Amino acid sequence: MALDRATGLAESARALAAGEVTSRALVERALERIAASQGSLNAFRVVRAEAALAEADAADRELAAGVRGPLLGVPVAVKDDMDVAGEPTAFGCQGEFPAVAQDGEAVRRLRAAGAVVVGKTNTCEFGQWPFTEGPAFGATRNPWSTEHTPGGSSGGSAAAVAAGLVPAALGSDGAGSVRIPASWTHLIGIKPQRGRISTWPRGESFQGITVNGTLARTVTDAALLLDAASGNHELDPHRPPAVDASGAVGRDPGRLRIALALKPPFTALPARLQPEVRAKVVELAEKLAALGHTVEEADPPYGQIGLTFIPRATVGLAERVGEAPFPALLDRRTRDAARLGRLLGGAPLRAARRAEAVLHRRIGGFFTSYDVILAPTTAAPPPRIGSMLKLGGLATDRAMIAACPFAWPWNVLGWPGVNVPAGFVGQGLPVGAQLLGPAHSEPLLVSLAAQLEAELRWHEAWPPAREIATDSPAA
Repeated sequence: MALDRATGLAESARALAAGEVTSRALVERALERIAASQGSLNAFRVVRAEAALAEADAADRELAAGVRGPLLGVPVAVKDDMDVAGEPTAFGCQGEFPAVAQDGEAVRRLRAAGAVVVGKTNTCEFGQWPFTEGPAFGATRNPWSTEHTPGGSSGGSAAAVAAGLVPAALGSDGAGSVRIPASWTHLIGIKPQRGRISTWPRGESFQGITVNGTLARTVTDAALLLDAASGNHELDPHRPPAVDASGAVGRDPGRLRIALALKPPFTALPARLQPEVRAKVVELAEKLAALGHTVEEADPPYGQIGLTFIPRATVGLAERVGEAPFPALLDRRTRDAARLGRLLGGAPLRAARRAEAVLHRRIGGFFTSYDVILAPTTAAPPPRIGSMLKLGGLATDRAMIAACPFAWPWNVLGWPGVNVPAGFVGQGLPVGAQLLGPAHSEPLLVSLAAQLEAELRWHEAWPPAREIATDSPAA
């Protein structure tokens, strides 16, 4: 059965403000699409049908009274690592979790902008892997090919947006977890500056490498959601100066110096950019040159940046595992990585945190020669469902690094990156490229992404309806 698709975020907000549609109608349609696709895509862990309809009715009353807000009455989704009052936050884990009492800061800000949160999207266990599968909820599937993963760990959010279930969604990115699924589902994925969208009640999620970001089909919608969710809790340790991402969408980025970085950062395990993905990224580079930018191959001086990532990632995981209500139900790979994190939690973690300032200076120096980096988001197209699920720890690490060696350094740095669609390879599988910038560079990256979008019109392509039909495989 073919599903109708969500109107874009900005267009939904405009139509609501103009009285052309009601919030209840938009939310009802979103809930219908979610219900019809759960058997095929399985994008949601929690669907807030009753609560969302009540919130839509409240939004309609406000709209009728003349109240306006950036997203007043618009349905959106959030990833299931974010607290939504009255709902559990399972973060991909097995077990029955209690409802939380308060919204996290990002969700609170979305609600303050008027958005209606229709549900919480699936993610792998503690967001560790570039696939969205597990015994807690089954497999979340890619709308472009349900035999393949949408990526992870924000795979549920990506699948929901790519299929048109909701116009946009929040995800989180600790090693590419917004950018990777955006790449593999033909979306815009913005990983903002650390602290731009609060991760409170965890001021530093995974020792500061994880940030919240946005997924949408257009740059306009991704920027609008970013602006709506941005801001800080008073106790947040990272409070970057405000930016106007939406205002940058129609702005000419000027003639930029762009470094085409095709070499993966150093990792202990082998990684190779697959030729068909390389060709798509090079095509984007050629398009940027045709738009008047100076593009040349150059790789940032990453050095041994991986040595600073591992302690932060594993210590952050150990902290989560230490709080887990059902540790016996956790994946063995999770428990093993947490054990490593407990070993690295002293001097190695302190050294990794100190190294960030050195990396800022060294890699920041690269931006005296270049304004933006264009790099692959992944080295390969999306893998098949199940291909990594049952692997051991080392085999999983090998598979992850082989497929996704490019995204994680920007999590160490805490700087912005934007995935843009780069086209399709093989049997119609999406791949992407990332625009990377220095600190607080979201407006520049957004304006450049919007310039590319105006030329390439990637948002006009939709997944085949047959892949989203209710009789597709569920797990």
